[in-house]
Amino acid sequence: MKRFPLVAALAAVLLPAVPSAAEPIKVGALVAVTGPAAFLGAPEARTLEMLVQEVNAKGGVGGRPIQLVLKDTGASPEKAVSFARQLIEEDKVFAIIGPSTSGESLAVKKLAEDGQTLLLSMAAAEAIVTPVLPWVFKVAPKDSFAVEVIFHQMKKMGISRIGLLTSNTGFGKGGKEQVERLAAEHGITLGVNEVYDKAATDLTAEVTKLKQANVQAVLNWSIEPAQSIVVKNVRQLGLTIPIFQSHGFANPQYAKAAGPAAEGVIFPASRIVVADALAAGNPQKPVVDAYRKAYEARYKEEVSTFGGHAWDAFGILVKALELAGPDRARVRGAVEGLKGYVGTAGVFNFSPTDHTGLSIDAFELCTVKNGHFVPLGG
Repeated sequence: MKRFPLVAALAAVLLPAVPSAAEPIKVGALVAVTGPAAFLGAPEARTLEMLVQEVNAKGGVGGRPIQLVLKDTGASPEKAVSFARQLIEEDKVFAIIGPSTSGESLAVKKLAEDGQTLLLSMAAAEAIVTPVLPWVFKVAPKDSFAVEVIFHQMKKMGISRIGLLTSNTGFGKGGKEQVERLAAEHGITLGVNEVYDKAATDLTAEVTKLKQANVQAVLNWSIEPAQSIVVKNVRQLGLTIPIFQSHGFANPQYAKAAGPAAEGVIFPASRIVVADALAAGNPQKPVVDAYRKAYEARYKEEVSTFGGHAWDAFGILVKALELAGPDRARVRGAVEGLKGYVGTAGVFNFSPTDHTGLSIDAFELCTVKNGHFVPLGG
């Protein structure tokens, strides 16, 4: 065969490199597998690992396998920043899923934006996507929507004076700001407004203030095990008032940790935690059933809202890759233009001005009944 070495050499210089069909698409994950937010991060990590294996077993995306580069942040914003920089600058990941918590997400979002690396946060604080940054999205519903759902229920119950307890985290701070902003509009007065340390193991002092202030209900806003301690301390001091929690309570492990004291706790959550109660025609039912069946069969534990966030983030990324191909800018645009994507958290409709994509209808108001999550009134 006749060879043309000069032509071949020029082609190597002038033509763009064509990736091998087997070259993986690297996806970074910043997940709090350990530490105070492990009830969030551990199911998220397991969900991502399960999904990557499933996708790769089917040939990957566009013939290319997904390579998951997972970093355990321990819910530390400092670690999240260090790992995010490593994922972007050294690992050259295509996109990042996470972090698990709001504080971490707020700390890393500028790194993702500067590095033009798609970030799909699994945290709730609205400040993550407000103001909108082109490369930063999140898949958890807005915390202001959670506040409004809770306040609507309080009004139905004739509650107007409450005690607010929040943890000193990004999630707690974001919730506190939204509660304070929306309270007067909904006829709610804050008789107590206390911030506690995220690592607290006893909150008797804070709960005593609730008792002294004679509030009609308590609203706790946190994601750490401390939210189970709040519930136990309230009941231990003999308070029988309603207990409301944020959507950070939506892992069955928190109810188990609080034990019998959790009975009757009211909180907003994604419908995944009450999947059995969904009507057959609900568009989310096939999605939440598929996730629950796969996850619970594999890991022998109940699904949570937080694992669902990982399911949604990964699914959105895969859908955008299928629509746009493995081009960073085009995939970012595909996410921003995604409409009617049914996930475990709701139906996503992103836009250039909305990088959350979920409406207030994403929330179902739930309660604890006999140790299990059920729709309120269900």
